[in-house]
Amino acid sequence: MSWIDICAAIAAQRHARRVVVTASIDMLHFRSPITVGCVVHLRAQVNHAWRSSMEVGVRVDGENPLTGETHHAATAYLTYVALDEKRRPVEVPPVLCETPEQERRSRDAQARREKRLANRSISEYESR
Repeated sequence: MSWIDICAAIAAQRHARRVVVTASIDMLHFRSPITVGCVVHLRAQVNHAWRSSMEVGVRVDGENPLTGETHHAATAYLTYVALDEKRRPVEVPPVLCETPEQERRSRDAQARREKRLANRSISEYESR
């Protein structure tokens, strides 16, 4: 999980050109194990950017170095917030979708955000 957070933070920081902090890890789906001796590949992409936050998707693949065979091991979605010099949230540039796949990722990110916000509202109501 630490590697996923680091990989996603690098993508978010590159996009925002600012220091970023992890706001949440929304989903982490383990699909298959990566065994000892395998190589781990992590790829991150900023799926959508709002005012100061960004959703980053991370795909983790395992590779058998003897055969070159790879398999999808995990997928995660994380939210980061960009900060200014005084550690306050600052605006980030939008994600420019250039392919149908990027457009799909953006739509899916927006749907996940709406669920996060709805769940947060329910949790705040229940804690009263």
